[in-house]
Amino acid sequence: MTKRTSLKLTDDRQLLLEQASEIVASDPSDDPPMSVVIDAALTHLVQSRDNLEDVRDQYPPQTVKHCCNTDVVGLRYRTNIESHWR
Repeated sequence: MTKRTSLKLTDDRQLLLEQASEIVASDPSDDPPMSVVIDAALTHLVQSRDNLEDVRDQYPPQTVKHCCNTDVVGLRYRTNIESHWR
């Protein structure tokens, strides 16, 4: 990962941030800072991958794929978890 000093907010990224902000907000009038929203999203991503790792040997592959796959983290076959993001 390269470090950048600015974050370009495209329309799609702005929409995702607004949707994530609604999830993170404690109530409809709460407006959390972008850093809190980004921290929550990153934490969720890491925890989702860990949860997927924890259950993939306990349940049939199709069940895990059906319940856990996202556009970012997904189960491929039975032995590999990969990122579809990039």
